[in-house]
Amino acid sequence: MSIIELFLIAVGLSMDAFAVSISNGTVIRNRKKAVFAAVMFGVFQAGMPLIGYFLGSAFAEFITRYAPIIALGVLGIIGGKMIVESIGDIRNKDKEQESSLKEPGIGTIMIQAVATSIDALVVGVSFAAMSVQIVPAVCFIGVVTFIISLVGVFGGVKFGQLLGAKASLMGGIVLVCIGLKTFIQNIFFA
Repeated sequence: MSIIELFLIAVGLSMDAFAVSISNGTVIRNRKKAVFAAVMFGVFQAGMPLIGYFLGSAFAEFITRYAPIIALGVLGIIGGKMIVESIGDIRNKDKEQESSLKEPGIGTIMIQAVATSIDALVVGVSFAAMSVQIVPAVCFIGVVTFIISLVGVFGGVKFGQLLGAKASLMGGIVLVCIGLKTFIQNIFFA
C-alpha cells in the first residue's frame, strides 16, 4: 500500500472525528481538554484498525453488521442530550449563561472517540487481508487523525464564540447527523 493510499484512508477515517471535534470545540474552553480530545480521537482511530487487524476476518461480518447501529446509538444519545440542553440554554438565555455552556466531560470525549472510530475496525480487517505492515499504518492514521481533530477543535472554538448558546445546538445536530449517515450508509449502501 502506498503512502498516498494510506493518507487517503487516514483522512477518510478521520472525517467523523473532525466533525465531532468541531462540535466539541464550540463548547470547550480549556486548551488541555481540547488537546486531550484530539489525542483520544487519534489514539482510538489508530487502535481500532489494530484491533481489527488481529480479529481478522473471523469477526468481520459481525463488525460490519453492528458498527453502524452502535455509532448511531452512541452519537444519537450524546447529540440528543446536547440538543435538549442547548434548547434549555437558548430559552433561558442571558449574558452570563452564554459563557457557561457545558463542555463535554472526559467520559463523553472517550465515548465519542470510540463511536467515531468503530468503522476503522473493518479497515483493520482489510489491512490483515492485504498484509499491510500494521504498526506504521496505524501510527500514521493516528497522527493524521490527531492533527485533523486538533484543527477541528480549535476551529470549533471560533464557531462557538460566534454562535454562543446556539453552538451546542448545532453541535448536537451534527453528532446526530453523523450517526444517521453512518447507519444509512452502512445499512443501505454497503
